[in-house]
Amino acid sequence: MTDETITIPSDNGETTAYVARPESPNGKAVIIIQEYWGLNDHIRDITRRYAKEGFFAAAPDLYRGKTAATPAEAAQLMSELPLDDGIATIRATVNELQRTTGVDHFGITGFCMGGTYALRAACLVEGISAAVPFYGDIPEEDVLKQLRVPTIFISATKDGWINAEKVASLEDAAERYELPVESVKYEADHAFFNDTRPDVYVADAAKDAWALAVGFFENKL
Repeated sequence: MTDETITIPSDNGETTAYVARPESPNGKAVIIIQEYWGLNDHIRDITRRYAKEGFFAAAPDLYRGKTAATPAEAAQLMSELPLDDGIATIRATVNELQRTTGVDHFGITGFCMGGTYALRAACLVEGISAAVPFYGDIPEEDVLKQLRVPTIFISATKDGWINAEKVASLEDAAERYELPVESVKYEADHAFFNDTRPDVYVADAAKDAWALAVGFFENKL
């Protein structure tokens, strides 16, 4: 596996993406969207894990170089990022990777804030063909009903942010609009996949969700 940081030109200013290339490529590619902490070591580790599974993997930096050390800093960075800017960065990443790698379609996943952007991008960005958002917020219905790509939405039953009511609203919209969404719930709290946070990490749930995501992308991409 090799890794590097590449430049992503976008309408709202240049940013970068962390890229990991597999030793034995499976011909498929996944974009990973950061938590509200930013593009930190944990997100780079997830990117490398996808590469070790055979995927070309890329994590665009939605904060353009900024990372947070405290929840308050992370919340501020997230609140300062307009939704449209985050989506524009994801769209620019897809376009740049299509241009430079020859890959024409991508899976997308993300965690916490990144789950919000992953699901929204799956509704709005050409070139995304499968999505696995983890415990992200649900787009407004006018956006959500545009979803056409197979999606697994992963949530946590003890999550106070992406709570049961929000997950139920997604499931209701999926039924009414016949959206290609499977809802998967784990008995855990928000951010249970983050193995750098022992206060919330749940190893069994994280292991199962990882296998689910990898298998889904292998099947759908």
